[in-house]
Amino acid sequence: MAAGTCSTQDTAESAGTAWERACEELVIWFKCGMGQGHDKAGELHEPGGKLRLYVDAPLGAGAVVAAGEGQAHYLLHVMRAKPGDRVSLFNGKNGEWLAEISAAAKRGVTLMCLRQTAPQTEVPDLWLLFAPIKKTPSDYLVQKATELGAARLQPVFTRRTIVARVNDERMAANAIEAAEQSGRLSVPVIGAPLDLEKALAGWPTDRPLYFCDEGGDAKPLTEAAKPGPAAILTGPEGGFDTSERAMLRAMPFVVPVTLGPRILRADTAALAALAIWQAEAGDFR
Repeated sequence: MAAGTCSTQDTAESAGTAWERACEELVIWFKCGMGQGHDKAGELHEPGGKLRLYVDAPLGAGAVVAAGEGQAHYLLHVMRAKPGDRVSLFNGKNGEWLAEISAAAKRGVTLMCLRQTAPQTEVPDLWLLFAPIKKTPSDYLVQKATELGAARLQPVFTRRTIVARVNDERMAANAIEAAEQSGRLSVPVIGAPLDLEKALAGWPTDRPLYFCDEGGDAKPLTEAAKPGPAAILTGPEGGFDTSERAMLRAMPFVVPVTLGPRILRADTAALAALAIWQAEAGDFR
């Protein structure tokens, strides 16, 4: 082999070594906290971007907000925050505010709002009704539905639903975390679990319910989706039973739709339906 040349094997080994070294450096970067810190203005940042916290308190110029216990622990012991550091706050009503830590002690953290950095914006009025599924897929569903802009998450029990109970607090925590990380200015409403029949009783007639029907003889959601108040219904792992399908199809506000030629997992179907509606009729346009 001529000098100055290398074999394909040598190149592959070199590339592999470089990739392994880069991965090791990235791990060290995160472990040492290098992916988090401050910008020039003193605002705290995480590896994914600026640090945002959802608070259940009014926000405005000069407003003082006490961080929750979990938030205070994160600020003090993970972010190593100190008085003078800045974070972004939102509450789903008053937009996003830059706030400064005015006091930090073992018992808690207090922040003071400095200025509004973004006005309040709302996601489309889109509800997701879904049959509860196992814990890990359910966590993923709530997080991604929040990122995709669902305004309300409503668990519904169907005849083939396997999960017997829903952890409302866990759902809310997952939704809040997803809103903080995605830049969203609101957190979806988490409805108390209901039987399907009860959820449909007294349904608002101006809100079409797009029923994801695995029967295959429905219009594609890409064609059926229309702007305005709407809701999507997806079923459990075993699908809806025959009587439920008949009941739903007989209701005037129900619009049977299909998500394509393949059978989707329950969590995949819910997220696919949200993404399609947002692309066709929501704020993805």
